[in-house]
Amino acid sequence: MAHTQSAKKRIRQTIARTAVNRSVISRVRTLRKKVAAAVESKDKEAAVVAYNTFASAIDKAAKKGTVPANRAANYKSKAAKAVASIA
Repeated sequence: MAHTQSAKKRIRQTIARTAVNRSVISRVRTLRKKVAAAVESKDKEAAVVAYNTFASAIDKAAKKGTVPANRAANYKSKAAKAVASIA
């Protein structure tokens, strides 16, 4: 267990930051699944709306450093390609 005040504070900060990061990552995963579901159902309008929401969330997560920038770019690229494949 931590003894110094600074170590105790770091523990508190880590717990808080971890909770926020988990929430953000969970939201991104959910939105990614919604895009996939819309593409699967071949609903172009729903897929575009879902993609825009997903792209916004993943960009914010990358900006904060929760998700690496290249991973965010890969996720967006794959999702955009899937949405574009709907006839």
